[in-house]
Amino acid sequence: MRIPRIYIPTQLQLNAQIELNQRAFQHAIKVLRLKQNAKIIIFDGKGHECSAVLEQVNKKNAFTRVEEILQTDVESNLAVHLGLGISKGERMDYAIQKSVELGVKEITPLFTEHCVVNLDEKRIQKRLQHWQGVIISACEQSGRSYLPILNQPSSLKHWSEMTHSLCLVLDPLASNHLKSVTLENKSIRLVVGPEGGLSSAEISELNLKDNFHPVKFGPRILRTETAAVSVITAIQVLWGDLL
Repeated sequence: MRIPRIYIPTQLQLNAQIELNQRAFQHAIKVLRLKQNAKIIIFDGKGHECSAVLEQVNKKNAFTRVEEILQTDVESNLAVHLGLGISKGERMDYAIQKSVELGVKEITPLFTEHCVVNLDEKRIQKRLQHWQGVIISACEQSGRSYLPILNQPSSLKHWSEMTHSLCLVLDPLASNHLKSVTLENKSIRLVVGPEGGLSSAEISELNLKDNFHPVKFGPRILRTETAAVSVITAIQVLWGDLL
């Protein structure tokens, strides 16, 4: 049976007794129904990971004891920063979840012309909290001990002006394909539009920037969540750690 992995944002030291925070308690005790003396793996989101045992399990709290410091590294050799057009509910969740599983290092939700989700400041913070939970769950499942960075939502224009890395934008009318791109370093920015895609004006504006490369990804038009997962997979196959 696979040992459950639990994210606990605290300093991890050998033999330390650590109380599970509310989220970890809910996941480990209420959902997974782990009992006293159960083996778990805990990680702090900063690259540190330990094997531990549930030492005390009570109705409202639980404590774990660190038994061994683990040396693991499943991080991608690519620094992929995903600029993801904000989409509705499950589509956004799916794109974020699978992108994390595929090794993305940073995610910025983007407001674009065809974005159909209206978020005021209160809703933005609520969605960010939800998306952070999606990221944590994906790291727990996939074996990652580093949490990808989740940035505050940004306009596409502002986000595109803040980089000197290789930037890829999906454009069904582009003449170049992903294989034609030359990767000079291990840093990539990828723009994926929302449900309605990027507008022609947005694509044209990105194409005027020296470091942005429009690429066509196959003959079919993909949904936003499919596009994000498919392109990141292809990037990892071409230049990263898949296959």
